[in-house]
Amino acid sequence: MNEFIHEILAKHLSHSENTLSISSVSGGCINNAYKIEIKDSSLFLKWNREELNDMFATESKGLDILNTESKLQSPEVIGQGIIEGKSYLLTNWIDKGAQASNFWKDFGVNLAFQHKKSAAHFGLDHNNFIGSLRQSNKQHIRWSEFFINERLIPQLNLASKKQLVPTDLLSQFELLYGRLEDLVPDEKPSLLHGDLWSGNFMIEKSGFAAIFDPSVHYGHRETELSFTKLFGGFSPEFYDCYHEAFPLESGFDERVDIHNLYPLLVHVNLFGSSYLSGIINTLKRYT
Repeated sequence: MNEFIHEILAKHLSHSENTLSISSVSGGCINNAYKIEIKDSSLFLKWNREELNDMFATESKGLDILNTESKLQSPEVIGQGIIEGKSYLLTNWIDKGAQASNFWKDFGVNLAFQHKKSAAHFGLDHNNFIGSLRQSNKQHIRWSEFFINERLIPQLNLASKKQLVPTDLLSQFELLYGRLEDLVPDEKPSLLHGDLWSGNFMIEKSGFAAIFDPSVHYGHRETELSFTKLFGGFSPEFYDCYHEAFPLESGFDERVDIHNLYPLLVHVNLFGSSYLSGIINTLKRYT
């Protein structure tokens, strides 16, 4: 393994011979991960099978977008590719720190700043992944068309193929599709992290938020904020400061469950039908 890592370092660094230590760290439930200490800095490497190279390639693109457009810190890409039949992503290492007193205010305001970055269409010029699942970002003028065709339908088709959803649920989704434009207010496309939950941010050494493992696209900003509420972990101050910086349309809290149909379908496909109850309850409310 060390030989594989040294090949990566030799490819992307001019002084790879200055490696001080290599240690295995947690890389989530999908990838192998290592902390690499070199002279004057530390690096983060994650790798997987060669056929998962697209996942790292699109994550690399997403990180580059965030580092260009967002004030929130994200890992900086040093290298990405395939060596010895393994795909990998090499970034800088972000050290953890103690939470600053204005952590949540800074997080909320800077996410609002990121969401003000817009584009002509919902989607992106390339597809990527949500977790380990492929995610279509085909561009649409209207959010409802994007949400239906590139988010809900692909996940429903996958869940149906796996026999994880009852057939009557599909007809309920069809009823919802016809109501989406009336239920969710129009918004310009916003630059989204795309997979923002408590497991994908950390407190970095200066005391503020760093975000990682993105699934970047231009979407409805309510979908990002709704996902932060799905599993908790965000302070009320975060939402208050976000709203002050970039006010949401009234009734947002009533629309959270609509937006969270997508991440719940993703979780059905990744982890099983135990996540169906939230979907069923939402469809009952709106169809």
